[in-house]
Amino acid sequence: MPPLPHVDFNWVAAIAAAVSSFVLGGLWYGPLFKRAWCREAGIDPDTAPRHPARIFATAFVCSLLAAVMFANFLPPTATAADGFGAGFVVGLFFVAMSFGINYAFAQRSLKLWMIDAGYHIAQFCLYGLILGAWH
Repeated sequence: MPPLPHVDFNWVAAIAAAVSSFVLGGLWYGPLFKRAWCREAGIDPDTAPRHPARIFATAFVCSLLAAVMFANFLPPTATAADGFGAGFVVGLFFVAMSFGINYAFAQRSLKLWMIDAGYHIAQFCLYGLILGAWH
C-alpha cells in the first residue's frame, strides 16, 4: 500500500468534520426523522432509552477516524466543491450501497435504509465540504 499522500495534516479540519456529523445526526435523527426512524426500527420514540456516554464516545471516535481517512484520500488541491462531490460519491456508492446489502438480508424496510443511508450521504458530503474548504 502506498504511503498516505499528505505530510501536513489539518487535525482541526478533521475534528470539525467529525463534530459536523454530530450536529447533522442531532438534526437528522431528531426533528427531521426521529419518529419515522423509530417506527421503522420498531422503537417507541416516547419511551426510547437515552444513549450512555460510551455510545457517543464510540460514535465520535468512528466519525473522527472516517474524517481522517477521508481527508487523506482527498487530493491536496481539492476545493470545497471537489470535497463535496467526493463525499457524495463515497456516501452514496460505498456507504449507502453497503448498508443496502445488509438491510436487504436483514429484511429491514426501504424507508429505514433511506433514512440511515441519507444521513451517511449527507455526513460524507459535509466531511468533503469542510475538508476541501480547509485544504
